[in-house]
Amino acid sequence: MEEVIASHPDVAECAVIGVADELKGQLPMGFVVLKAGAERDPQEIERELAALVRERIGPVAAFRRAVVVNRLPKTRSGKILRATMRNIADGGPYDIPSTIEDPAALPEIAQAVKGT
Repeated sequence: MEEVIASHPDVAECAVIGVADELKGQLPMGFVVLKAGAERDPQEIERELAALVRERIGPVAAFRRAVVVNRLPKTRSGKILRATMRNIADGGPYDIPSTIEDPAALPEIAQAVKGT
């Protein structure tokens, strides 16, 4: 799914996590960082990404939610903190790992999730 999302012309970087859902257990939620100069409506990009995933993977992927963020939380070695992002998206407690490159990225993710 990340490969399909990353193929969008306005997406510089992305991560997909599973968030809790009462009916299906988990549903995919994408976090995307737009390329420099991409000044488009985030809702329009979300629709385009959902259509792209549906076209290339199929409706079984159930991808509908994409959140545009300024940056993804990463470790100093460049690994995206997906487990921490999943805890934030599920509304659970999360710890700030000691290996995080920029701790300010986590509150930005929490704010972006609340906006959806």
